Amino acid sequence: MSTIVLYGVALGLFAFSFFKDKEKTKKALRKALAVMENIMPEFLVVILLVGILLAFMDPQLISSLIGVDSGMWGVFAALVVGSITLIPGFVAFPMASMLLQGGAGYMQIGAFVSSLMMVGVVTFPVEKRFFGTKFTILRNVLAFLFSIVVALAIGYVMGGAR
Repeated sequence: MSTIVLYGVALGLFAFSFFKDKEKTKKALRKALAVMENIMPEFLVVILLVGILLAFMDPQLISSLIGVDSGMWGVFAALVVGSITLIPGFVAFPMASMLLQGGAGYMQIGAFVSSLMMVGVVTFPVEKRFFGTKFTILRNVLAFLFSIVVALAIGYVMGGAR
């Protein structure tokens, strides 16, 4: 039901914008479509890869690696993989949802997504050039530690359950 409401609000605001200024609305739509064209190939490739991964990995294997029963080892594995992976947020969140449906635990997915968004092992050289080595290391270490806090908070709120 909430999806219908959100689509209705978006459609209503679009109609308001269109009647207020047709040219600006058309220009905004062209920009939005251009952005979608740039994002879609990347998005589809990652969704395809996750789909293939989920096809070959049964829920029991996913659960043993990053499920509730994997405990802190699963959280640590998710933290490490998230820290060294470079995936944009618009791809990471649907992928996290698919992994949850495949048997992953909330705490482990929280660790993965938070470290994915905040820790930048792959982007370290670029960040170092702009901010310096000391700041970049400090930022990444603090982001990693905060990702642990996020995972523990999610585990506490969700009761460790899926």
